[in-house]
Amino acid sequence: MRTLILLALAGLGAQLVDGSLGMAYGVTSTTLLLALGTNPAAASATVHLAEIGTTLMSGASHWRFGNVDWKVVGKIGVPGAVGAFLGATVLSKLSTDVAAPLMSLILLGLGVYVMSRFTFRGLPKDRVGLPLRRRFLTPLGLVAGFLDATGGGGWGPVGTPALLASGRMEPRKVIGSIDTSEFLVAVAASLGFLFSLGSQGIDFVWVAAFLAGGLVAAPVAAWLVRVLPPRVLGSAVGGVILVTNVRTLLNSDWLAVSGATAGAVYVALYALWAAALTYSIRAHLKEGKAAGTEPVEERQPVST
Repeated sequence: MRTLILLALAGLGAQLVDGSLGMAYGVTSTTLLLALGTNPAAASATVHLAEIGTTLMSGASHWRFGNVDWKVVGKIGVPGAVGAFLGATVLSKLSTDVAAPLMSLILLGLGVYVMSRFTFRGLPKDRVGLPLRRRFLTPLGLVAGFLDATGGGGWGPVGTPALLASGRMEPRKVIGSIDTSEFLVAVAASLGFLFSLGSQGIDFVWVAAFLAGGLVAAPVAAWLVRVLPPRVLGSAVGGVILVTNVRTLLNSDWLAVSGATAGAVYVALYALWAAALTYSIRAHLKEGKAAGTEPVEERQPVST
């Protein structure tokens, strides 16, 4: 019973972060299952089965709060489902230990870009609303879906920073669209695992525990992303990307990092993240104050 409660709380926390920042449900949940001794394929299968329910609830909640661009959902979600099915099949036979550090290095660069752009410049308004082309979204969906299934998480860490970096969508719509399209990815990955593994190694009671926690958190997260300022939200997402991928690199075979050195890196990283958030919040408040001091006649609509 204690394990089930822990899993439910982990599902709640992971979905709260995922639904409000567009990533981390799979990474958080899979990490916990691996720590409990579950093999990688069964861990990813368990998480994706739970995500069928959590992403459905999350997508409905984001839609309710106006956070979803359905054109983007279709263009990225369908190729994402194809990539996820292939990734689930491959994971039954192969390991992605070598590919993970390389992808984390790429994502780390995107994270630096996203956090610095939103922290110092805010939401770029010159390209917001421009259409995202299929030739960009299709390969992005394929890669993100494949990595999501093989790594137990990756749809958000790959898709969210890429869409944010494009500057063509508001952060809340990036997060809402990524979370909604993840339903297709979760279904396809689950089918791939069930076809390849059957139900071997999958504890459906654990699936239910993750699902219960996630269902509670999904509506709260969708509301939270609606009310957070885009500038602050962008800085927060960038920090999550940095922390997640630095952790992967420090734990990889590429870097022989001692515990003390890793601790110092984490302290510096969290301090940087806190500074970026503080700067973003102050800049947002300053912008709001400046807007509030404009002459009334300049802000009133022209009557016709």
